[in-house]
Amino acid sequence: MNYFNYFTEIEDTFVRRRGKNLLLSPLDWAMIETWQERGIPLHIVLRGIETVFDNFEKNPRPRTIKSLVFCKEEVEALFQEWAATQIGKAEGVPVDGNENDLSREVIRRHISSLIEKLREVAEPRLGEAIDRATKRLIELNETMADRPEQIDGALSDIEGMLEEAMLSNIESVHLKKIEKEVAGELRQYKSHMEKSSYQRTHKLMLLKRLREHYNIPRLTLFYL
Repeated sequence: MNYFNYFTEIEDTFVRRRGKNLLLSPLDWAMIETWQERGIPLHIVLRGIETVFDNFEKNPRPRTIKSLVFCKEEVEALFQEWAATQIGKAEGVPVDGNENDLSREVIRRHISSLIEKLREVAEPRLGEAIDRATKRLIELNETMADRPEQIDGALSDIEGMLEEAMLSNIESVHLKKIEKEVAGELRQYKSHMEKSSYQRTHKLMLLKRLREHYNIPRLTLFYL
């Protein structure tokens, strides 16, 4: 699912259920960016929107649904339910088993997999950054904290370091080419977005292209 389809499918569903030609607000766009960045599947977001409107139609109120923000709570709840079932499937045991032990084992496997994938990256320009990242991942696996939020924060920091390395070490000609391609793909959405939202989306898409180019995986726990 690419960036445009993710955005347009959500927008089309919301506008269809809203029943009026109402454009999404900058806040809505920023929220979609966050959902996409966190890896919330499109079908989860769409089901959340449909559920909110279905419930609203059963119990109409004076206030109408004017923003996608009204759907945020339902989308988050559905995503948490979905994520829990995925952990269970990954382990091959019921989700209602020993959740803490299960989560730690899943996370350890995730980090070990990341180390293997990073060691396969064959790009001399990124050699130092890859070496630093793998060492930090090994240390993280050996001294794992009890709270997943702390682990995810550490993974996010390592991912940020790799992103900066990619941006700093890519050839300028290649970087400008990718930037131009991303700008072209976002052109039709630019008028609907605030400058800050556009710049953030542009950077996210640019980093996505660079990760694909260098074959560098996403690290955070949202990509388990």
